[in-house]
Amino acid sequence: MSKKLKKRLKRIVTGALLYLVAVLSSHFIPNLSGTVELVLFLIAYFVMGGNIVKAAVKNIGHGQIFDENFLMTIATVGAFLIGEYPEAVAVMLFYQVGEWFQSYAVGRSRKSIAELMDIRPDYANVLRDGEEREVSPDEVAIGEHIVVKPGERIPLDGTVVKGASSLDTMALTGESVPRDVATGEEVISGCVNLSGVLEVKVNKVFGESTVAKILELVENAGSKKSEAEHFITKFARYYTPMVVICAALLAVLPPLFIGGEWSVWIYRALSFLVISCPCALVISIPLSFFGGLGGASRAGILIKGSNYLEALADAEIVVMDKTGTLTKGTFVVTKRVPVKGVSEAALLEAAAYAESYSNHPISQSLLEAYGKEVDKSLLSDVEEVAGYGVRAAWKGSFIYAGNAKWMEQQEVQPEVTEEVGTIVHVAKGKEYLGYLVIADEIKTDAKKAIDRLKEAGMKHIVMLTGDRKKTADSVAKELGIEEVYSDLLPKDKVDQVERLFTEKSAKGKLIFVGDGINDAPVLARADIGMAMGGLGSDAAIEAADVVIMTDEPSKIAKAIQISQRTLVIVKQNIIFAIGVKILILLLAAVGSATMWAAVFGDVGVAVIAILNAMRAMNIKAK
Repeated sequence: MSKKLKKRLKRIVTGALLYLVAVLSSHFIPNLSGTVELVLFLIAYFVMGGNIVKAAVKNIGHGQIFDENFLMTIATVGAFLIGEYPEAVAVMLFYQVGEWFQSYAVGRSRKSIAELMDIRPDYANVLRDGEEREVSPDEVAIGEHIVVKPGERIPLDGTVVKGASSLDTMALTGESVPRDVATGEEVISGCVNLSGVLEVKVNKVFGESTVAKILELVENAGSKKSEAEHFITKFARYYTPMVVICAALLAVLPPLFIGGEWSVWIYRALSFLVISCPCALVISIPLSFFGGLGGASRAGILIKGSNYLEALADAEIVVMDKTGTLTKGTFVVTKRVPVKGVSEAALLEAAAYAESYSNHPISQSLLEAYGKEVDKSLLSDVEEVAGYGVRAAWKGSFIYAGNAKWMEQQEVQPEVTEEVGTIVHVAKGKEYLGYLVIADEIKTDAKKAIDRLKEAGMKHIVMLTGDRKKTADSVAKELGIEEVYSDLLPKDKVDQVERLFTEKSAKGKLIFVGDGINDAPVLARADIGMAMGGLGSDAAIEAADVVIMTDEPSKIAKAIQISQRTLVIVKQNIIFAIGVKILILLLAAVGSATMWAAVFGDVGVAVIAILNAMRAMNIKAK
């Protein structure tokens, strides 16, 4: 509990004790002077609600009249004026109790986000001139070496050049099992080094590192409000003045036209004001979305705003890329097929040089299969064309590596093959050198992901891929995906998504899940774009609305489930709060509800709604 909350709790306890003294004195001290009784209740009132009255006066001075401070102040001052001292102090007491619960709930939900913010590294141990220096992470340049000791957080993305260790990646991915790393493997910033000392060569500056991008996503998430939050903000703006006018009419019109004592109708109008305070709605709804966002982040799903969390509940169509989304994206060269007169080694060498500047997983598999250092000084005019392949000038000629369409563009006739896997054709100038077969593995939870999406009632589950039909059909059949489109360029994927838009309902949403740079246009076009954070490209993560840090496709259904659960809680709170308030308002208007019922209609409903909203934070990681 924070110091501020403790201080407020002390004030509530002190005010409650003074209130008890005032109530006992008025009941058990015979001939207690009315003035002394009033003073006792006023002391308790100002200890409890002095800050509320002060805030109401201050806001009126700033032109902001109609807020909950104003409602509480005029209701309680009115109660004093008609001699209802105990009720006036009780309203302030329970209002403060409700406010304390509200602050506690918001603090708890912020804590879950703050735990994620703790991934921000404070320093980096950089090696300069043979010495280890502690500097700010944003002072370290690409190519410099940093040392990460056991217990320290990895400050920058890089490659391990010395040492081996286990990493705690839970804050980033939600995965509780430590990940082992050794020389040659890449590490991402924000993970905690658990055992050995690591020397890491920095690959990205701090502003471009994983931790900086995640923090930016989280920090901006709160600014994108859901439709329900926008509705409540507008609702409160008109609702509060309206209930003040209704209360004034209730206090004045009945005594003039129906009859009855003024004090009775004023009492009913004051009860009306206390009941109508919109705290339960104004606080519990944003808190529910905040809890859903925090719970999702703990499960390794970063959602960039409440609007996307809300939209996920209406998902009808899920469209997925294959490579890196349903398959691991860790490729292995399984076959080398050179044309006559070209050796396997020469074919692989040409492909490795052509692809050496690309970060695509297929390029990395070619470099791994080549197994030698690529002399990049021999390369020039390197160009990568998304959806086709790469080109580079090498040893006086252009070499090309890519799919059959890329070869045809270069006026090279590739060999037709029915091999299952990704085919990389290679040519030198107009001379065709042969092709390599590269295989990918299906992710272990991909089948479970498709099964869960079917259970969730998706109208369409579609796989779009730039791979050949035979490879795409093989993967789709194994996973149980019935709708698959292959040999697609980035533009073709956008066209397919446009077509699928016509097949969803007006309220329904289309989700696209991808990971590569070529997926960025479709991620931006879809109602909700999801990117695989671990393997995904920076462009894909930037364009996406939701980032799955664990690279597990089963988290797609998990995100939809979190959204649906959060919206159920939001709807429960709206129906409960409005329903109970309307009931007690009607009872108060006809004189059947006392100020005590009004206190329950305000504070009791708010506390119950807040406690219900806090359930949105309880999300299981798996």
